[in-house]
Amino acid sequence: MLIQQLNVPTNVNAHFEFTNIKCTPLDEEFATFEYCYLKSVNRTYKYMSLKVNLLKSPITKIKVNIALMQRLSGYKPFLYNITVDACKLLANYKSANPVTKYLHGLFKPFSNMNHSCPYSDSIIVEKLPIDYLNTQLSLVLPFPKGDYAFYSNWYAYDINRADVRVYYTIS
Repeated sequence: MLIQQLNVPTNVNAHFEFTNIKCTPLDEEFATFEYCYLKSVNRTYKYMSLKVNLLKSPITKIKVNIALMQRLSGYKPFLYNITVDACKLLANYKSANPVTKYLHGLFKPFSNMNHSCPYSDSIIVEKLPIDYLNTQLSLVLPFPKGDYAFYSNWYAYDINRADVRVYYTIS
């Protein structure tokens, strides 16, 4: 009897890195970005922060279109392109679609967008670290190496109010 040993890697060593962020208000009478940036504190601690000030609140109807894009001769759709009623998602989180829960989970622990509508004042994502996203995008749902973008369009009352694009690399 011949037993052959296969050398199969048992762990994935992917590395997530932010490359850029672009926050564009599409209706400055409705909402403005107070800040939207990436910060590199040192070689191991890097994070993303953004704050959008809601000028006509309270907001009771929010939809978000989320598209994951991969750079292949320009950015092309990759894996998900969905539109979610954010108010319904947050009101019935336990029964939500697993994909929408996963995408919301990419920033939920670092955001104040964790309760049902209405929303007033501002929406914040504060100090979302690369280590957290590295775990979510390499261990929870492994992504292949490459350049990616997370496109999100934020609708209030069925009018596109803001566009947020986060660019990143997995190596």
